[in-house]
Amino acid sequence: MQASERISGILGGGSDGWGLFNKAREMIAAGTPVVELTIGEHDIRTAAPILQDMHRSALGGHTGYASVPGVPALRAEVARRVQERTGVPTTSENVMITPGGQSALYAAHFAICDPGDRALYLDPFYATYPGTIRGASAEPVCIQTRAQDAFQPRASDIAAHAEGAKSLLVNSPNNPTGVVYSRATLDGIAQVCIDNDLWLISDEVYDTQIWEGEHISPRALPDMAQRTLVVGSMSKSHAMTGSRIGWIVGPVDVVEHLINLATHTTYGVPGFVQDAALFALQQGPGFEEEIAAPFRRRRAIAKDVLAAQNTVALVPAQGAMYLMLDVRSTGMSGEDFADALLDAHHIAVMPGESFGQAAAGHVRVAMTIADDAFEQALKTLCAFAESCAAKT
Repeated sequence: MQASERISGILGGGSDGWGLFNKAREMIAAGTPVVELTIGEHDIRTAAPILQDMHRSALGGHTGYASVPGVPALRAEVARRVQERTGVPTTSENVMITPGGQSALYAAHFAICDPGDRALYLDPFYATYPGTIRGASAEPVCIQTRAQDAFQPRASDIAAHAEGAKSLLVNSPNNPTGVVYSRATLDGIAQVCIDNDLWLISDEVYDTQIWEGEHISPRALPDMAQRTLVVGSMSKSHAMTGSRIGWIVGPVDVVEHLINLATHTTYGVPGFVQDAALFALQQGPGFEEEIAAPFRRRRAIAKDVLAAQNTVALVPAQGAMYLMLDVRSTGMSGEDFADALLDAHHIAVMPGESFGQAAAGHVRVAMTIADDAFEQALKTLCAFAESCAAKT
């Protein structure tokens, strides 16, 4: 007996991009200390008051089946938050609560793509994007952005692939690059979607981590609300990665279909987790800034470290908890550099190639360890790059 082509083909016959990460974890398991700058996991954990509220809710009995679309109060709070931040009229009926942002990405593609439909996404990309599209039985179509454009997508490149496509997936602030899409970039993307009748899926899980510029939700652009699905999550904004709670915001008729999908798949999110998410959102922007503050500090540290040398170049770090570093001056690929850095100094960073080919010759650094350790690791990385460049 064989598994279905849908599930056996999720990786498309290639790598899932996690080889370096897995190697680092194997070293750790074998007793070798490794400085991990790989995944977007906060070095703090979920705040105690949120956990206490979750505990209170569970002890209070909210442990049975919860409402599949989401607890009404949480849906209303997400709608209020979205409307306040974007200016787009939003009600509970526009919101469905999901088991994390990853589930929302899958559900969004499942909702708008039929089997075989072409679904566009941008390179560099978060590692799960193409597999998520394949899992929804659509055909992933990758559109490369360019390092010389600071990885801001060109509308003309998207338009060249848009004919006959069904959807486009974008992510700003961007993982892995840390780039925040400009208004001009988003206006261009919106126009391509309108001209080619594309659905837009906007992954906005880093919307509270803006260091330069502003976060613009494409759903707020003219004529885009009815063709945009927004993916949100509590993972990055509130350090609730393990709680697995997120949402989709979109047109009411699509959300109704998404509720049917959830009824036949996940059957919702535990009520006590939803109650804790509601409590967390009600703490307001000040709390979200506290969660984001370490990454803002470490970005400033990184800019100082990188300004003191000339080998490693920083892609504009405008948002999110990552730095994208250009190491092409070493003469090495991102994969080779990351592998050699791990072997030589036990520092683990993600190769740019893990996120597509547009970031070849780059590495992604997660700003997820204590400030002093982060500064030292970055200095070591730069010194290692300089030694490699001297050999070329």
